[in-house]
This record gives sequence, C-alpha cells and structure tokens, in this order.
Amino acid sequence: QVQLVESGGRLVQAGGSLRLSCAASGRMFNSYDLGWFRQAPGKEREFVAVIGSSGDYRYYSDSVKGRFTISRDNAQNTVYLQMNSLKPEDTAVYYCAANPQGDTYYDTNYMYWGQGTQVTVSS
Repeated sequence: QVQLVESGGRLVQAGGSLRLSCAASGRMFNSYDLGWFRQAPGKEREFVAVIGSSGDYRYYSDSVKGRFTISRDNAQNTVYLQMNSLKPEDTAVYYCAANPQGDTYYDTNYMYWGQGTQVTVSS
C-alpha cells in the first residue's frame, strides 16, 4: 500500500515556473514507476509524464515536452514535476500516481493516487 500527497500547486503568471512534489509512504516506493496526470475543468484526466522506478526512463506528453521535467528522489520517497514556461492551458489539478499495471499512458492502469494539487496559470 502506498499513500501519495501532492504539494506545490498555486497561482502563477504565464511564463512562470512551479515545482510540484509528491511525497509517498510505503516500503515499495522505490520499485514503482510514477506518473503525473492533470485534469482541467470539464475535461478528462490526461497523462503528463512518467518516470521509471530507478529513473531509467522518462516520457512526456507532447503538450509539456521541453517545458516540464519529472524526477524522483528514492531516498526521500518523493517524485517531482518541474514546470517551466507555464501557459494558461496548463491550469488543472495535478495528480501523482504509482504502480501502473500496463501502459503507463493510461490513468486506469495506476493503482495508487494522490488527492491532487491545483495549478492555476493566469494570462
């Protein structure tokens, strides 16, 4: 069992930066791939990024590639999402998720979820 708690979301101006954190509890953290998803009002939850259990791979959605960076610190049981050059369309609730069973792109494949943190980008 893993509990995930996101933090770092806030209101920021377009062009600014934020770093989201997701702290995890549970002994199996280091063995899980970890993902970030987001959900904007009136839209479905969408994939943002994923990182392998040892940081051996990272994948990003086309909409954030080159602007966002996912990383993890297994000693601290934490995964991060560094977001640069933020745009109003990045406004959403951001969720971290762990332990995908199958394709890491699909939210339905993840076993554990945090409660989300709100990111609002003003124009």
